[in-house]
Amino acid sequence: MKLLALSALVAGLAAPALAQDMTDAERQVFRKEVRDYLMDNPEVLMEAIGVLEERQQAQQADSDTALVQQNAAALFATPADWVGGNPQGDVTVVEFMDYRCGYCRQAFAEVEDLVTADGNIRFVLKEFPILGDASVLASRFALAVKMTAGDEAYKTVHDRFFDLRGEVTEATLTRMASDLGLDWSAIRERMDSAEVTQVIADNHALAQQLQIQGTPTFVIGESMLRGYLSEEGMAQMVAQERRG
Repeated sequence: MKLLALSALVAGLAAPALAQDMTDAERQVFRKEVRDYLMDNPEVLMEAIGVLEERQQAQQADSDTALVQQNAAALFATPADWVGGNPQGDVTVVEFMDYRCGYCRQAFAEVEDLVTADGNIRFVLKEFPILGDASVLASRFALAVKMTAGDEAYKTVHDRFFDLRGEVTEATLTRMASDLGLDWSAIRERMDSAEVTQVIADNHALAQQLQIQGTPTFVIGESMLRGYLSEEGMAQMVAQERRG
């Protein structure tokens, strides 16, 4: 009986009820037996922690799926977003990114390789500047380029930012526009427009709805990846989405 009760307590089952039915003396003995058992079998604690973490991860995944479903239109069908890869792909990957984010920079080449190698991923970029004024300046520039020069020019600028060394400044942007043969005057005027401001505000509002606090964050089908993951790991998530 003691062993059964002890096992129940270690597993986190019925412990409150057991304690209520004991006298103070019995409770002290019981606690000592539990402590002794755990000291003799510390692997039980690690096993319990592992089970708890698995349950928490499953709960988080279910919550994330619900959030994605509730915000699907804003995630997958916003005209202001750049869409690449295979526009008719069977899995959509959305990235919330900041050009000054080190992990976004680390993920950049791997995501590009994944999308190219897979061939059936629809890839969506969300401008989500969260690392200060320079990040906002870069996003405003990229969005203004998209609005004035089109998707191809936007993607070129996007790629350039992840190769850029040094801070993003007006001088940096002027040189970039000149190097790419873009109309700096038109871009600069559009950067401060209400249209650009609204795109960034909408992305921040969407991120709040999705409980996104950092970059990069990916939505892969109906799953969320909060942070950097290797190309191999992301490929596994894409495959899992395809399996349903």
